[in-house]
Amino acid sequence: MTKNDNSVNIDRKPYHHGDLRSALVAEGLRLLAEKDATSLSLREVARAVGVSATSVYRHFPDKEALMTALALEGMAELGAIQVAAAEAAGGGDAGFAATGRAYVRFALANPALFRLIFVSPTLAAERAKDDFHPEATTLLQANAAAAAAQKGGEAATHAVQAWALVHGLAMLMLDGQIPIDEDLIDRVVG
Repeated sequence: MTKNDNSVNIDRKPYHHGDLRSALVAEGLRLLAEKDATSLSLREVARAVGVSATSVYRHFPDKEALMTALALEGMAELGAIQVAAAEAAGGGDAGFAATGRAYVRFALANPALFRLIFVSPTLAAERAKDDFHPEATTLLQANAAAAAAQKGGEAATHAVQAWALVHGLAMLMLDGQIPIDEDLIDRVVG
């Protein structure tokens, strides 16, 4: 802690480690744990990292660019959590169900980030790209294809059914329509 000439305490440490973009994304994710995306500002993220607001613009030309980066990072985190859940359950049907439970629990643990990813239009431009294949989506499609091969029907239909189930459950709990209940998640998702 240092003091300036007016004897005011200054806690902020200047940013020095060289990967400002990653630091801004990490801080944005941390702030999303405390508030919703509409309340988050570039200035606030810059201030929390300890850099000037103009420094942010070298990496993110506007708030939408930062929000897109946060949503993409959230999608990557969700995919990693789902892969780990499927592997821990031993794959197959149990693994598919585990990915769904992980989806709901991710939403409950990260409501602002979840809404940024799935409710806001933030990722619309990314989703329109041919090369947009987040791990969570790839995992859903692979599990749906396996379910279709085993049970019949179309893989796309199995994917929509599974996603609708877990997304609907997550939203009902997030919106307070039904209580957050771990046992209910396990019973509904299987």
